[in-house]
Amino acid sequence: MPRAGYPLAPRSAAGYVGAMSELRTERLILREWRASDLGPWAAMNADPEVRAHFPEVLTREQSEVRAAAFQADLERRGWGWWAVEVRATGEFIGFTGLDPVEDDMPFTGVEAGWRLTRSAWGHGYATEAGRAALAVGFDTLRLPEILAVTTATNLRSQAVMRRLGMTRDPADDFDDPDIADGPLRPCVVYRISAEVHRSLAREQAGERE
Repeated sequence: MPRAGYPLAPRSAAGYVGAMSELRTERLILREWRASDLGPWAAMNADPEVRAHFPEVLTREQSEVRAAAFQADLERRGWGWWAVEVRATGEFIGFTGLDPVEDDMPFTGVEAGWRLTRSAWGHGYATEAGRAALAVGFDTLRLPEILAVTTATNLRSQAVMRRLGMTRDPADDFDDPDIADGPLRPCVVYRISAEVHRSLAREQAGERE
């Protein structure tokens, strides 16, 4: 998930471009960012619980800069970090999506991520939104593999990764070079291949029949 350095420059995913301004799931809409998102987005980033696995909370100005960078990426390449709203209410609840791995990481590729406001926790929204992001990555962008990165202490996010069919290899664990020594520095990497994703999608389709 995004940690530092905005906007992020694509590397291994530089050739993947496609217009996907809005995606709909059973309960959610993944869409471009709006001015009306900035208030709840800033409040979410000022919440110490939401930012528990990051070095600090964000100011309103920092939140606005990041939202603008996310929207610029969506406009430039057609995919990235989408704003997420609840279909039934129109409420903005956070973001999800895909982004090229940052340049200072010890690996390359495209990562999936999500972050939701605290009131949206516990409803399965992160898994639902993450599943939509993976579908874009594999079905539309034809990526061979997608990663997800978080702190070793972020067990909630790791549970979402596992529900999405992603697996962790401890050999991929690393210390985030942008974080000072402490509990937030050790990070874990989860991965899922296109082949595994297709297999899981077939299983889920069979369960619905």
